[in-house]
Amino acid sequence: MNNYNKILKHVKVIVTICIVIAIMIYPISREKAFANSKPIIKSSINLNDIPEYQGKSFVVVNNNKPTFKSKDVVPVSYESYGALDDLGRCTTASACIGIELMPTEPRESLGNVVPTGWHTIKYDCVEGKYLYNRCHLLGYQLTGENANRYNLITGTRYMNVNGMLQFEEMVADYIKETRNHVMYRVTPVFEGENLVASGVQMEAKSVEDNGSGISFNVFVYNVQPGIIIDYSNGESCIDEEYFN
Repeated sequence: MNNYNKILKHVKVIVTICIVIAIMIYPISREKAFANSKPIIKSSINLNDIPEYQGKSFVVVNNNKPTFKSKDVVPVSYESYGALDDLGRCTTASACIGIELMPTEPRESLGNVVPTGWHTIKYDCVEGKYLYNRCHLLGYQLTGENANRYNLITGTRYMNVNGMLQFEEMVADYIKETRNHVMYRVTPVFEGENLVASGVQMEAKSVEDNGSGISFNVFVYNVQPGIIIDYSNGESCIDEEYFN
């Protein structure tokens, strides 16, 4: 009996150690799984075809028709993140979003992720003061992703709140109302080797109703009115002419 108790005690210790190790490596393993789940995919957008920002946060692309392949449109929830490119930049993030992917807990801190071109800088002319946000490609309210470095880019407050948020909320509201799924893809568009994206391409198509509920393809500008941005490295300054 004593030997049996000793063996049982050792087994419990080993099981406990295994559980602790599993908990510690889960976030890393999950992140790697996301990164390896999809090859690097670049946006089909040519920046030469995108008009200069003229006061509207986004412009319609491809007659507002998303470019998902038929074989990829499925009524099953998943999320996938492209690997970082050679410069450490995010590439693409895609998902079939259903109610089961949406978060049920408050968002965690994103401060441990430093996306390419990041600077912590404030301007009085920016709502909330901070020029840059750690912008989710797949918005937190859609997939519940927190500090995933494959899903966060350096984006202006304007792009995040005035540009991307309206489309994220459109998708979220539709899913909550219908319990249907939405194909969703966001791809940052970089010029050359710039570390800050010129903008993001956002595409979405509702699945069960074949796009009658949700369908869009837009380019959202990564700009901040009143601020000049050096997209090569993220540095910035006040645009004096804007306020004259």
